[in-house]
Amino acid sequence: MISEVLLVLAGHPSSLFPTDHTIHPSFTPLLHPGEQQCLESLGKIALNYRRIKSSCKSLSSSSSSSRYISALCAAINHILKDEYESLVITTEAKVLRRDSNLVASGSFVPLSSIRALFSEWDAPMVALVALMDELEGQKEWQPGPLIDLLLERSRTGVHRIAHIFHFLCQAVERVWTTQLIAFVVHGSLSSTDPLASESFGLLEGSMPSCVSIQSRDSIVYVGRAIATVKAAKWQKQLPASLAQEHATALEGVYPDDRTTFDRVIAQIRTSVSEWLWLNILTIQAVEDAVDSLANYFLLRNGEFSLSLIREIDRLKISRLTVRSGATSMIREQDLNLAILRASLGTTAQQDPSLSRLRFSMPTGPLRPLLPSLNSTSNLRQSTSFSASTVHPAALDMSLFNAHLLGTPLMLNYTVEWPLDLFVHQSDLTSYAALFSYLSALRKTHTNIHTCWTSLSNSQRARRRWTGLGEGGTAEDLATRSALLRCGWGVVRDMGWFLDTLLGYIMIDVVDVEYLNLKRELGQGQDTKGVSVAHSTGSVRSMPASRSTASNIAGGSSHSHLDFTTLRQIHASYLDRLLTGCLLTNPEVTTVLSHIFEICERFVAQVERWGGDILPALLFEGSLKGGAEDVGVLVRERQTVVADINETLHELLNSFYEQLSSSTLQQPFSSTDASKSIHINATMANHTTFNISRVGKAVDGDRIDVRRHVERLLLRLDFNSGFTKFKWKQATSSAGEDILAQGGVK
Repeated sequence: MISEVLLVLAGHPSSLFPTDHTIHPSFTPLLHPGEQQCLESLGKIALNYRRIKSSCKSLSSSSSSSRYISALCAAINHILKDEYESLVITTEAKVLRRDSNLVASGSFVPLSSIRALFSEWDAPMVALVALMDELEGQKEWQPGPLIDLLLERSRTGVHRIAHIFHFLCQAVERVWTTQLIAFVVHGSLSSTDPLASESFGLLEGSMPSCVSIQSRDSIVYVGRAIATVKAAKWQKQLPASLAQEHATALEGVYPDDRTTFDRVIAQIRTSVSEWLWLNILTIQAVEDAVDSLANYFLLRNGEFSLSLIREIDRLKISRLTVRSGATSMIREQDLNLAILRASLGTTAQQDPSLSRLRFSMPTGPLRPLLPSLNSTSNLRQSTSFSASTVHPAALDMSLFNAHLLGTPLMLNYTVEWPLDLFVHQSDLTSYAALFSYLSALRKTHTNIHTCWTSLSNSQRARRRWTGLGEGGTAEDLATRSALLRCGWGVVRDMGWFLDTLLGYIMIDVVDVEYLNLKRELGQGQDTKGVSVAHSTGSVRSMPASRSTASNIAGGSSHSHLDFTTLRQIHASYLDRLLTGCLLTNPEVTTVLSHIFEICERFVAQVERWGGDILPALLFEGSLKGGAEDVGVLVRERQTVVADINETLHELLNSFYEQLSSSTLQQPFSSTDASKSIHINATMANHTTFNISRVGKAVDGDRIDVRRHVERLLLRLDFNSGFTKFKWKQATSSAGEDILAQGGVK
């Protein structure tokens, strides 16, 4: 009986269990109920063992079987052979030796003792059978989902099951790591079960969920870089010693150890980036990228930016005048064509980097929208909030991306290898937000100037017939005069504020930070930390570079500038731009967006009135022909202009107050300069002066961002208009108020 039971446990068929683990009915009367239960329990273990072995053989020999499934089946067979089958052989040896711990009185082996020895395999066998059922239930298994499945099964309180599944998971991970090493270290892809496609994009299911998004990006980045270098057959290739170091590091870590795995991948990316910076990416390519991004995203190419704004406005007008529904839609290709048209006759026409610019519409094609003429009550209510009532996460940079077209619009820049070593996607997100903000400001500023021109032309035309007055009957002469001067006062205040803000941003922020970046890129540093003198006469001590050689274009005119320092300089540059442009202060940006809206509303209202504040003399009162209607249009327009005037002044006061209070909030906080700011979700978490600092030595001679904001405050309050004079509330005598504010009594 005992020999038969051991044979059954070893996987051999037996007449004791003709079908499954149920004992043959002929033996049932001969057994005690306890013995029957022990035999059936042992039979169930043996049945599960045979089921697992059969499934492993079937999965391994299947034509659709991957190397990961084969590795998993081999690991299962290894566990069963080393632990379960060895237990069967050891038990048989004990019986033959009449081991006193197993053989009672040297001649009797209790079934309960055998059952106790194999009881530890009850739960593992059931778990392995369930695993086999799930594996056979799916035709193909990618490494990512397979590793995720094994990791999930290993998270159990049963120690033996956790140990077995952890061993199985590591067996699959070792095969996956081999594929990863081939891609990341050698830049090669396997013909069977590759991790990435021929375009170096990760295939679906190739990565387990325990691999972070940052590590996935780094894997693609490094693998594509190494493969591209090899395919180009450049003279310099990645050193064998560095490749061996990376392979050794990857072999010693598993992806389920997320912290260590992320650290190893990050180290590999850093070292590969350093080598690429010294041998592939040149300083000339970096400078060209900086110039291109500054010209188009920071609007340093003024003639192109103005031409683009006009071209988009022309596109909206053309679509609004088309009656057909299909052709009235604005699509991305229309906007990209507008970029080419805007470049004609400008310095951007011959710029090859112009082809990298693309517009995207996140919400899809849309019909153009007319400027809003709604009430300003919502804007006025928004000026009463305080910093404590605004949740930082509730604000994002979508405040300005719809200003240019009337629907969300993003400007993208195509970055190809090896330029993506320098410009990351998070940097492009920052540039896109800066473009949305600056283009909204420039468009509003241009519209206000156009409105000023329209009012001037209308005034000159009117004075040809009215002389020094505004015309009209005696009873409405004063009302017409007050309305005209109130309108002029509104457009004057709008133009003054936008002139001041635009001058501050383009001169004190963009130009200053751009020239600082160019100077830092141009002077570099040596390997011993020598002092470098600037053209301004100041001297600073540069930190020692970790690099010992450089293949930088320009020869000896540039010192060694390692890749880490380059990224830190660019991250600091972007951080300072965002902070100096006030984009890191959610309260200030909200008020600014409302100021832009009220300016656009005023311009749209003047356009609706035919380009003039006052109604035509022959038109007023002619609708009904009665004298009682004379002056009705003037009073209606006076109400609208007075409402805009009051809202504008409240917004200007709120802007100045928020900007002044921001100078008291964490003036000298620092962040990690090696990371670019991700403004799409976390921009509001940064205060106005959340500055990235490369180091005291690197930033020693740079103007602090706080000085930028102080300059804006001085520009706004040059005549003490905010500190010594409080805007008066708009009343029925709004014309007298605006005259007093302008110094006319």
